[in-house]
Amino acid sequence: MMDAIPFLMFATVCLVLLAGYPVAFSLAGTALLFAGAGSLFGVFDFSLMNALPSRLFGVITNQTLIAVPLFVFMGVMLEKSKVAESLLESMARLFGKTRGGLGLSVIVVGMLLAASTGIVGATVVTMGLLSLPTMLRRGYSPALATGTICATGSLGQIIPPSIALVLLGDVLSSAYQQSQIKMGVFSPDTVSVGDLFVGAIIPGLLLVFCYVVYLLVVARVKPDAAPALTDDDLASMGSNRSLLSCLLPPLVLIVAVLGSILAGAATPTEAASVGAVGAILLAIVRRQLSIKTLREVVRSTTQVTCMVFMILIGASIFSLVFRGFNGEELIHSYFEAMPGGVFTAVLIVMLVMFLLGFILDFIEITFVVVPMVAPVLLAMGLDPVWLGIMIAVNLQTSFLTPPFGFALFYLRGVAPPEVATADIYKGVIPFIVIQLMVLCALAIWPELATWLPDKVYN
Repeated sequence: MMDAIPFLMFATVCLVLLAGYPVAFSLAGTALLFAGAGSLFGVFDFSLMNALPSRLFGVITNQTLIAVPLFVFMGVMLEKSKVAESLLESMARLFGKTRGGLGLSVIVVGMLLAASTGIVGATVVTMGLLSLPTMLRRGYSPALATGTICATGSLGQIIPPSIALVLLGDVLSSAYQQSQIKMGVFSPDTVSVGDLFVGAIIPGLLLVFCYVVYLLVVARVKPDAAPALTDDDLASMGSNRSLLSCLLPPLVLIVAVLGSILAGAATPTEAASVGAVGAILLAIVRRQLSIKTLREVVRSTTQVTCMVFMILIGASIFSLVFRGFNGEELIHSYFEAMPGGVFTAVLIVMLVMFLLGFILDFIEITFVVVPMVAPVLLAMGLDPVWLGIMIAVNLQTSFLTPPFGFALFYLRGVAPPEVATADIYKGVIPFIVIQLMVLCALAIWPELATWLPDKVYN
């Protein structure tokens, strides 16, 4: 019966979340309820809760997590600077006469926005408002148009600087140290957010390449689904600014943020501050900065940051109680007893995360599931950067999988009424398959994630 309590606890929190209760309070409330009941029946040592204040203090004083509000601020400020609008016009002029050219423009601009904002919601909403009406007007299939926008927007999950990678890197760093101590290594190595940023570059570009190939194939096989733009269409697209003038600002910001990390000149947190200042300067240059804009940016940043930290506090309470019921040891013993060893353990974890992505957000999976399984998997000898990128690509699908894929919700909120929800769901399916194919490629060739960090840091 004792063995079933950790799994019952996890199942309960999933049910509470599905009922619509706030994530942070669902995690903390479920954990405290089980801790109280366990103490009452003599199966939980309530003195473990004395460690809670130091855990919460550690969350609030964690310097790595300072990057979260800074990257959020940078992303929201860039959204207000209307960088995407001019970029999309320029890219449409460049690719417009090619079949599927408008879709290619969306993918390229989405990739640049992902590499300069790191916020999925901002990219999906921006691209949905700017490009979806145009794509539909030019004769694009609703399913292809919406699928392309949702999938491209989700690139902010994997292409650095990504808030998801910041959160995942912090969790994995702690898990890696735990796993090494369990293996008897008392001067443990570390894995940083910067390692994950560098490791994510090649898989992120591989995803972009696969999206482009898919779109070109669809445009070739079904020309009516992704027609080329006419001269009249191109002439109606507003200003005729040069491509370089539109590309330069976001590229400078990307080089400043990622370049400083790759060169070893700055930590991700320091690079995030560079990005935040760069976004402000870009807004000033584009004459988009005002007191009203700054107030909106600060309010959005505060809301997102408070949400993330409250979820992290709730997850800390949950993981403490879960360990108090010997949940981690139970998972370890199950993984070790599985036929096929490490391969089966990784396969099961990836499958569970993929399925949980249908009902849970990536933040919930990162803070609840990853701390449970990562120490066990890393103790089995897995490379932490490879495991982190595998988890990140897997969690990226959670933005696209119905019924609770956040990218689907974001796009549904700004899509024209004539676009059916079924079209959005149908459109993302091929992109989910592409993401799973990239996940399989990472499993077969781990060097896709580990080669670049080895070259940069060694």
